[in-house]
Amino acid sequence: MLEFKKRILQKVSFDHILFEKELKKAIAWLTEAEIVDLKKWCYDYFSHRYHSILDLCFKNKLVVA
Repeated sequence: MLEFKKRILQKVSFDHILFEKELKKAIAWLTEAEIVDLKKWCYDYFSHRYHSILDLCFKNKLVVA
């Protein structure tokens, strides 16, 4: 499921609204361990563009990596 969610995030990364929506859905569907991996991956690939969205979504989940 994690790899599937990563592919979706890559595909919608052209639009900040879609990206945020899909990131929230991914966080809701994944296990805690998968969320930790997703958080690291997201910051590696998207922090230059969507840092504030990542901070908001992962802060609400309170994921510690």
